[in-house]
Amino acid sequence: IPAIVAFALIIALIAIPAFAIVLAAIFEDDLIVVSREGIAFPLRMMPYLAFKRDRSWHDLKFATLCSSASGKDSTDRLLGLNFGNGGSVVLKLKDMERTDLEQMLLAIEIWGENCNRPQDLIEFQNDLQNENLGLTAISYTKMWEEELSRRFSNTSFIPLKPGTTLQDGRLAVIRQLAFGGLSAIYLVQLKGSELVVLKEAVIPGNSDNASREKAQEMFEREAKLLVKLSHPYIARVLDHFRENERHYLLLEYIRGQDLRQLVSQKGPQSQQEVVQWGIQIADILTYLHSQSPAIIHRDLTPDNLVLGHDHKPVLIDFGAANEFVGTATGTLVGKQAYIAPEQLRGKACPSSDIYAMGGTLFYLLTGQDPEALMVSHPRDINQDIDEDLDKLVARCMSMEVADRPENPAKIKESLEAIAARIGTAPPAAVPSTESA
Repeated sequence: IPAIVAFALIIALIAIPAFAIVLAAIFEDDLIVVSREGIAFPLRMMPYLAFKRDRSWHDLKFATLCSSASGKDSTDRLLGLNFGNGGSVVLKLKDMERTDLEQMLLAIEIWGENCNRPQDLIEFQNDLQNENLGLTAISYTKMWEEELSRRFSNTSFIPLKPGTTLQDGRLAVIRQLAFGGLSAIYLVQLKGSELVVLKEAVIPGNSDNASREKAQEMFEREAKLLVKLSHPYIARVLDHFRENERHYLLLEYIRGQDLRQLVSQKGPQSQQEVVQWGIQIADILTYLHSQSPAIIHRDLTPDNLVLGHDHKPVLIDFGAANEFVGTATGTLVGKQAYIAPEQLRGKACPSSDIYAMGGTLFYLLTGQDPEALMVSHPRDINQDIDEDLDKLVARCMSMEVADRPENPAKIKESLEAIAARIGTAPPAAVPSTESA
């Protein structure tokens, strides 16, 4: 054998096993590392990720759930992750430990702030958490500790951690739904079974006694009124209480996607759909304003309206806690694009909810929040929107109370007239709202 051939054979005999070992190591590496910084994928997934295995949460744009070819059970599904800088991966859920899967979904929820999650993925995650309530508290708490320390390092208010109990163990915090400023919203378990929502508000220690007492009196008075409400499209207020100098409202948990999430994922909605929802919202406000004394919502926004099982909006939150914090601190709490001028001056009235309703309709029609303290016309963004609908939205957002529709019933009349003309019938009689 020529020397060069012999040399090549020797090199091959050495290289092939080494290459095989490296190749085996690559394909045996199936570890996905999740941290506050992002996700590190196995080497074998690099071809699907544009050869960038370390991805930041900011780069994660979509997380989707789909069935595999067999689709035999809930775990026989695929989780698709799509990244803005190129690349996507598909993970087989049946190949993941159940607790690892839930930790992955929790990480996407907490840290993937730019990630769109469809409703079926959210519901799948909720179902998974319900099955594993006692198993994930440690990992979930660790994630939230990192996030809380980052967001609240300069404030004395620290939201409750998962696993915290209130009212002598009657309530157990499962996870945070939202937090910011001096308030937070939690998903909690009532008496070891039923899932409910807990809204928390805190008065800072530097508030003067007079403001503190006034805020507490107003909160307790309004909370008592809210507990008495009974409407199929308003989440029930179950209780209110005070513990460790924090004030709480306990609300019914409504499953579904809020209107902001819907528009964020699917874009502006058809005017026919928006008119239908507007009629429903007008009915809700008519009920609230007809109470004695009238209940002013103060925080009617796309975030606080969830699509129920029948695809109709359900009001899930009240502005009482925001008003409570605002009264105690002398600051305004809420989304300014939806706050009427008189509410900004501390003089909220039923018409303030009409202003917020106009802003909500504007958002649903355009996919954009209205400009704060501006009369907004959706036709300025989309010329295809019906002229009468455009005028109605603008009237609702008039700067002066006297220039707005007199009451929600008048808005409903106008919307029904528009619906009849553009081919959408008014909503039918409503059944009872489904709750968790």
